[in-house]
Amino acid sequence: MKGFLTAQQRPFRKTHDLDELGRACEEINIGLKEKLVEARDLTVFAWEFRYPGDSQVPSLSEARQFLSLAHTAFENLLSPLPANLRP
Repeated sequence: MKGFLTAQQRPFRKTHDLDELGRACEEINIGLKEKLVEARDLTVFAWEFRYPGDSQVPSLSEARQFLSLAHTAFENLLSPLPANLRP
């Protein structure tokens, strides 16, 4: 989401909140609204497992599901960009 906003020359505050970043992306391209909804649940991965503690580590199945959500969001954010800005 930050890459999409940067490619669109839109400033954003320093945050890991995918809900906030998703809303900013949707302001640019309303077609992203439904495509980014599930990806917002990934915000927890910015901090939850970074440090040792009581966090419940996702199962392999859950991890694969979350990775799939991230990949889908990535692809959806790339698609509206001009070809010269895609990896």
